[in-house]
Amino acid sequence: MEDTRSVSIQCWGTRGSIPTPGPTTARYGGNTSCVEVAAGDERIILDAGTGIRLLGERLREEQSPNDVTLFLSHFHWDHIQGFPFFAPGCDPESSIRILAPSPERTDAESIMRAQMDPAHFPVPYDELSAEINYHTLSEEGWQEAETRVTALRVRHASPTVGYRVEAFGRSLVFVPDNELVGGEYSTPDGWMDRMVTFASDADILIHDAMFTAEEYQSREGWGHSTFSQAFELAERAGVKALQFFHHSPHRSDAELDGITRHFREKAEARGLGMDVQAAEEGARLVLG
Repeated sequence: MEDTRSVSIQCWGTRGSIPTPGPTTARYGGNTSCVEVAAGDERIILDAGTGIRLLGERLREEQSPNDVTLFLSHFHWDHIQGFPFFAPGCDPESSIRILAPSPERTDAESIMRAQMDPAHFPVPYDELSAEINYHTLSEEGWQEAETRVTALRVRHASPTVGYRVEAFGRSLVFVPDNELVGGEYSTPDGWMDRMVTFASDADILIHDAMFTAEEYQSREGWGHSTFSQAFELAERAGVKALQFFHHSPHRSDAELDGITRHFREKAEARGLGMDVQAAEEGARLVLG
């Protein structure tokens, strides 16, 4: 029997930029960003990429109505494009709280409505029958019962945050889009030190690792990190486990196997005691 004070993490979407179904991506997954975190009886969802569709189907099977708390890292399509297909949104007895950083020149609800505009989508936003409420969460904290969530502004092309989730003495840091080194962003001096502190001693760090070092040479400024940069952050922060995330649409399962093996061996050679994996769609990890 699972400990009621444990924290479980399940990836429902690990891909970046665009869904990539097919035989070469089946194991690590082709759905875009979505991670479920459950602490005891509490559940939060991180991002609403295409992976949230399957999560919604499971929630509908388990219970109705659903009281859903959804944190969005930002509003790029690969992080919100699954929301129109999220089953609780079509349940008039369900409620959905959406917490996100404040976007530029508009508001969160307008963005979510726009992706369901008739020019893009056949079903209008107003057909969603759940109660949906929006809340701005920048670097403020959010807490409900045992679960606390804090945010840190990261280096990406639009207002974007990473999240740290803490419950029952366990911690997860989720940073799906972040260019750790390179590019030009308006982050303050000392930002990297803040990033290290934000991830410090986490049980698991799920971090953007879209590019190899070779690929990054022609993609600097695109808002994403390399595997090496994510690994070095994890080492500096002293995390217990690192999962590479936001897999490139071009990255096959075989490539991810080889890259992950390389960094796992590197962690062992340095005596870090850090587990290194690539985030895998469908995989469930229990902390505690």
